[in-house]
Amino acid sequence: MIIKKFQGKTEAEAVESAKKELGSNVVIMNVRNIKRKGMFSFLKPQLVEVTVALEEEPDQPAASPKDEARPQPFIDAIVHKAAMETAASIDNNLAKDTVAESSRTDSSAIEEKLDTLHTLLEQQLQKPEELKGENPEEEQESEVERFMKLLYNTMLTNEVNEQNANQIIDEIEKINKPNMPFDYALANIYQKMILKFGKPIEITPASKGPKVIFFVGPTGVGKTTTIAKIASKFSVEGGRKIALLTADTYRIAAAEQLRTYANILEVPFRVIYSTEEIEQALKDFRNYDFIMVDTAGHSHQNEAQKEAMNSFIHCVDGMAEKEVFLVLSATTKYRDLASIADVYSEMTEYKLIFTKLDETTTLGSLLNLKLHTGASLSYVTYGQNVPDDIEVFNPQKTVKQLLGGKGN
Repeated sequence: MIIKKFQGKTEAEAVESAKKELGSNVVIMNVRNIKRKGMFSFLKPQLVEVTVALEEEPDQPAASPKDEARPQPFIDAIVHKAAMETAASIDNNLAKDTVAESSRTDSSAIEEKLDTLHTLLEQQLQKPEELKGENPEEEQESEVERFMKLLYNTMLTNEVNEQNANQIIDEIEKINKPNMPFDYALANIYQKMILKFGKPIEITPASKGPKVIFFVGPTGVGKTTTIAKIASKFSVEGGRKIALLTADTYRIAAAEQLRTYANILEVPFRVIYSTEEIEQALKDFRNYDFIMVDTAGHSHQNEAQKEAMNSFIHCVDGMAEKEVFLVLSATTKYRDLASIADVYSEMTEYKLIFTKLDETTTLGSLLNLKLHTGASLSYVTYGQNVPDDIEVFNPQKTVKQLLGGKGN
């Protein structure tokens, strides 16, 4: 295993330097900004430092003693630090959940939760003086009616399905009171949307023996990287015993990427080709906490592949506790998400993980798919860094974004 740092003015420049020296198969493990050193360094922009890992080929010359002495403690420090930061973030999110649940009727607490959203909506609801009188019918609209229109359009802009947006508005209008202030309506709609998302479900150990966790979904959504992030969290932060398996025999690069992560985390790794091999792994790792299985992404319209996937998912039934996580990209259009989800719904119950939140500005699909499937949301990812860019799904943050506020 080779682990090295590369610096550049941008992340892309640093990664390019790594690929030139080590080849295109490097795996990005960490990215951070660093200050320049030397006189007048404060006048210069920061550098970006990228830590990469590369699995050495058998016929490659052995690494130097210096390189061999450094990798594991070095990467342990990176993973441990990031895992602790992730834990702090999750604790903070859970604390917010508790506050929200205990103050559902307290409008001042809701306004505090919404951050800048209340002020933003208030500004948009105020009519400019020069427009008054131009449209008598519009002038007769109440404040809350104009608020509802604004909120409805905001949800559509954030790609909330029209049917879902209508349903939410209808539910609020049913409890409208004469001359109800818009902040009361805002508090109600905020609460209702959080309740529609429900409480996120995290991975927990089995009551007895190992829990087998299958990660399923289409190609290109980041299943392998997501598994590495979750495995890092439980192995480094939680001290859990984890084994990594891959049934993705179609993409050699995906298997090698997971093998690299397994080596860094010092956990067992195995490529499996049949249900019998999963059953054997269950026996071999019976003293472990989690057996995480990466599956091959495939077309949800391919019947043969669907049948094979169904066999893999159910081969441990009656032998061990299991969970299935459907991993989807937040950048995929909702119609395709619904079609994919329907196919997996025919096979098994699952929980949802959304990836690539950093690559989209609209999160309506998260609400749409939650309402379409009824499945619980678990985790979201927002970058390639392992294990940094993952967190437990935060309904408060997401609802604020869907209503036009800031998600932070």
